Amino acid sequence: MNDDVRNIVLGVVAAGISAAFGWLTRTHLWKRRLRRKQAFFGLPDHSECLLVVNRAATHEGSVHRFDVFALLELSSLIKDCGAHARIIQHDLAQQGFGERTEFCLGGPYSNRRMAAHLVSLLPGVKMNVDAEPSPDRGAFQIGSERYRLENGVVEHVILARVTPGPDSRPVFLFCGQSAITNQAATRYLARNAEKLARKYGGGSFCLLLKVVNSQAYGPDVVELVADVTRVAQEPAPAVRTSHRATG
Repeated sequence: MNDDVRNIVLGVVAAGISAAFGWLTRTHLWKRRLRRKQAFFGLPDHSECLLVVNRAATHEGSVHRFDVFALLELSSLIKDCGAHARIIQHDLAQQGFGERTEFCLGGPYSNRRMAAHLVSLLPGVKMNVDAEPSPDRGAFQIGSERYRLENGVVEHVILARVTPGPDSRPVFLFCGQSAITNQAATRYLARNAEKLARKYGGGSFCLLLKVVNSQAYGPDVVELVADVTRVAQEPAPAVRTSHRATG
């Protein structure tokens, strides 16, 4: 074998080793990201989770179209984790929590299970569900702060991950002042899952998000108002002040 042939062979072998090493490295990094994602969502391979939805006010048994879009966002996350989802309507989900990961969508006015979760898991978060029109209708009360609804202009949504116990699967809550805010919260979670996992690990968090000018921008313009985890997990104090949050 002359020098030229030997150099060609060595080059091919080196290229092959380099390609194999690169592939192994990418595979290792991909698997590590996947494991972190599965741990954050509580969705190991082939596990099952619950998607709990409310009913649209206009048709019995139907789901609001923005909540359907939110379900699609969540379904993609669940599929990426190699898990399976079961969709169930809120008044049929008569079971406990913690055994399986749960994603619960909708405000307490249309989702009984969300109402129960707020009382049990986030007692510091209240929502005005009065049927009579008033400036505070649909407003969030978080501790002593009140966040009012301006339809299509400024709308708020709670995005929470709650772990009821040390060995429990998480419950994700998307509790918005309108259906489009539920979709905005699921999209925010999908876009920021890695950042949230790094910040909170396997712990609980409760974020208040603001959806800006949804009548023009839909669910895409979302701002973080505050991390309200601590106050949301404490019983609400007596209300002393009332104001509309502006940012």
